[in-house]
Amino acid sequence: MVAGHGGAEMKAPGFWWADRPGLAAALLAPAGWVVGTVAARRMRRPAGVRLDIPVICIGNPTVGGAGKTPVAIAVARALQAAGARPVFLTRGYGGKATAPRAVAGDPAGEVGDEPLLLAEVSPTVVSPDRVAGGRLAATLGDVVVMDDGYQNPGLAKTWSAMVVDAAVGIGNGAVTPAGPMRAPLPAHAGADAWLVVVGDDTRRAPLPPVPGPVHEVRLRAASAEPLAGRPVVAFAGIGRPSKFFASVEGLGADMRERHAFADHHPYAEADAARLLARAQAAGAQPVTTAKDMVRLRSGGPTARRLAEAALVVTVEAELPDEVVAAVTGLVRPSS
Repeated sequence: MVAGHGGAEMKAPGFWWADRPGLAAALLAPAGWVVGTVAARRMRRPAGVRLDIPVICIGNPTVGGAGKTPVAIAVARALQAAGARPVFLTRGYGGKATAPRAVAGDPAGEVGDEPLLLAEVSPTVVSPDRVAGGRLAATLGDVVVMDDGYQNPGLAKTWSAMVVDAAVGIGNGAVTPAGPMRAPLPAHAGADAWLVVVGDDTRRAPLPPVPGPVHEVRLRAASAEPLAGRPVVAFAGIGRPSKFFASVEGLGADMRERHAFADHHPYAEADAARLLARAQAAGAQPVTTAKDMVRLRSGGPTARRLAEAALVVTVEAELPDEVVAAVTGLVRPSS
């Protein structure tokens, strides 16, 4: 197996994901205290605007990819199966939207990559202003599913969950920049559930006692074509590319190279040309994530050519019955 060199796996420093704070975290602890104090104070504010429909928030306590989007999609599908009309609400990270807008055939550069994935499942609103976006979303369906935004108190939540990646947990438990936490752990006591996402990565980080019930969510990987025994060059620009690479290997692929990019990486023509050349030289099939695919399709000619050549490995979250019952119970009368 040959490791490719596609950039840093993630912008987060490695010491964030240690089991406990070390020297680097200690040196940054004063800054983390300031960030954590401000965040906790904001999160203690009374709930803001309350919509006339339920608001479900799928958030996470840490910076970086934990699996929020697959979980949010699974929640929306469960709501649809219950007869509801969910509408996603997201900030649209990486996009240019300055006012609330419904996603409709927009390129990734305009609305961000994750909203395009969400819009394939249900109507999606992007808005840097959660309240204004929530009001627009309420005109499009009967329940809002927020992808992120737990730490923002502007929009009152009916039910919320914290998503944690089982492989890294909450890292060293310190608040950024000393660690990956967005706010101190006790500040998340309002969450109704903690969802520990388990994929093909066999690592399991210790999780300290958290302020709420804990449920396990399993991620299942799949591809349109069988990958067992097939040589591949895998590339990903997500929060934790190693999680994607583990999923590809879990499908039995013969991993020739892996290329990791930063989350939301905008693929330049040179990036796409290099990946195509590496796949051709290795006699391998390029494979990537659905999130990377939407960015490639919004790119230049070479990026679009890579999109046509690449196979997508998707992941779906399997929610436990207790979580399905909790979210669907918000939109239908109990029997």
